[in-house]
Amino acid sequence: MTARSWGDQTTLDQGGPSPFGPLQRALRLLEAVDRHGAGVTPAVLARELSLPFATVQELAEVLELEGYLTNQEGAWVLGGAFALLGQSSRRQLLRSKLDRTLAELRDELGAAVYFSRYVDGELTVDAVASADYAPPVEEWVDLRASAHASALGKCLLSQLDQDARRDHLARHPAARLTSRTITDTEQLMHRLERQPATVPVLDIQEYSMDTVCAAVPVTAGSTVGCLATALPVSDIHRLRAAAELLAERAAPLMIAMAV
Repeated sequence: MTARSWGDQTTLDQGGPSPFGPLQRALRLLEAVDRHGAGVTPAVLARELSLPFATVQELAEVLELEGYLTNQEGAWVLGGAFALLGQSSRRQLLRSKLDRTLAELRDELGAAVYFSRYVDGELTVDAVASADYAPPVEEWVDLRASAHASALGKCLLSQLDQDARRDHLARHPAARLTSRTITDTEQLMHRLERQPATVPVLDIQEYSMDTVCAAVPVTAGSTVGCLATALPVSDIHRLRAAAELLAERAAPLMIAMAV
């Protein structure tokens, strides 16, 4: 049987930086700019939002790069990206941003990066950034049937309510893929229930003895999604840093999906 790669169509004790703080600050900043139709200076924004001037300036510059703000003679106004939202081009805009984010992460990590969602009761891999120097994970077991053993699967399941988790596991029983795979349903449910929303999820040789993975949630509205990466087991020492970078980069994606 020809092996496939993920995208063909494990919890940290102490998590990295939360993706939700930067997201909330960025959304509050956008709301403040929107209240000042003629433009607003960073100093005024810092005072209204009770944030350091440097933090406001940094957030505004990131949002400018993404097209959500424009600087006009020292004052910030909403950018052209908002004109596309709600139109037929919104999907293309989001996909372009997603592909760009994944490609940047792949190059920084030197590893394949995935964006996955939970849609209509099933796990889907919507986008993958891989290369010869960052090969994708060999899909030796269908990801839909192995969500209990993969970082991205557990990250998605942890965002569901208890009934939805039990429904998934009833349709896809937890099979033993390696000696490290958790197959006891109640133990798995307990771990998913206790998974902090801001803590990256890990797979330490639960899906494959050759691979370790990390995933962080990307949630906006009704979207249940995650960013994930996979490393060869020989690079396990890099996994925590990889998880922290994923958490940092999840915030701009959540902003794009939320506005």
